[in-house]
Amino acid sequence: MDERLKDAFHKVYEGEAKAALRLKIFAKKADEEALPQISKLFRVISFSEEIHGERALRMLREIKDTDSNLQESFQSEVHVAGVAYDTFIELGEELEDAAALSVLSNSRDVEETHAKLYKNAMNHLIGERETTYYVCQVCGYVSDGVLPEVCPVCGAPKEQFVEFK
Repeated sequence: MDERLKDAFHKVYEGEAKAALRLKIFAKKADEEALPQISKLFRVISFSEEIHGERALRMLREIKDTDSNLQESFQSEVHVAGVAYDTFIELGEELEDAAALSVLSNSRDVEETHAKLYKNAMNHLIGERETTYYVCQVCGYVSDGVLPEVCPVCGAPKEQFVEFK
């Protein structure tokens, strides 16, 4: 594939992924404001944006077999937790921004747990095992099989967790 076209598809993927997430968040806000039809519109367009992003990834041939996808996801989480977030945290410390520092530190810690989950999957520890995941709605921490009383990353109570069967 021509490098310019490859760059264009990377930009399409990144833009569509950002739009899909932004619209999901907008849908939650519309729900909070009791605007169900607007919420539905945001969710529908978010889904459409996900389709655009997926098509771009397919053109880039970045969707591979599951073992390769797990390995790539694991490497990405390790990099983000160990390099990117540490740099961002240093900036938060330098600027003495406690709120930013809390969000960035929580996110880094959660990325480390994502890496562990991928590593377990790569080691075939969850291949055939049925599991339930619990995700903290405050910081994104993922618990494998156990609903914590409080989030080990941000301290949110168990009522803040969403169950994924």
